[in-house]
Amino acid sequence: MKNFKILLITLATGVALLSCKNEKQTNAEKEVVAYETYVDSLNNIMITDLKTDWDSIENNHEKRKLAAENAIQEIEDRKELENKILVSNEKYELYKTSYLIQQPKAVIKSTIRTALFGSRDIGDDMMFTWVNKDNILKVYDTFTSTVEKNKATYSREDWDEIKLLYEALDTRKNTVENEGLTGTDNMKIASIKFKFAPLLKINRITSKAEENEEAKE
Repeated sequence: MKNFKILLITLATGVALLSCKNEKQTNAEKEVVAYETYVDSLNNIMITDLKTDWDSIENNHEKRKLAAENAIQEIEDRKELENKILVSNEKYELYKTSYLIQQPKAVIKSTIRTALFGSRDIGDDMMFTWVNKDNILKVYDTFTSTVEKNKATYSREDWDEIKLLYEALDTRKNTVENEGLTGTDNMKIASIKFKFAPLLKINRITSKAEENEEAKE
């Protein structure tokens, strides 16, 4: 009888674990399908017919993608679902690029500034008065890492705008240095600038060369 009870407990435990595993698998598949469906729904809308605010689309995309990525972390065999997320993300990036290409220059400039500095109002004077000794390191890090991540998508005009913003940020740094910027943060910023300088220079030159070649054709 004792052995029989042990057997029943073992079977029950096994069933519970299997049920939990199946539940996680089902949830992962559901979240991935939801992400795929959302991206496909965007691709079914002509760019010219798009009425929704782009920031809303961007936020929804990030939420659905993150939900899918988190869900598949709960399962062991996730290679197939990872590939589906990757494919849908590539579709989304192509759609996003198509959208941005068709926007007025002012909108593109606004999009770049938002990507580099968040919702902060840069203003035409680009004084960066909101940048101080406590947040300037993070501002530099976000700026340069964002450019690094998206460098393949920028046009010549985008690189000109990035250079302009970067130089304005450097000007603000000169002021912040006299307002109590720590030596440690200053050294970290110097390291970031050292790595970023050649990236900015090379990509601006390359983008201009490519634009000239396209103009000739």
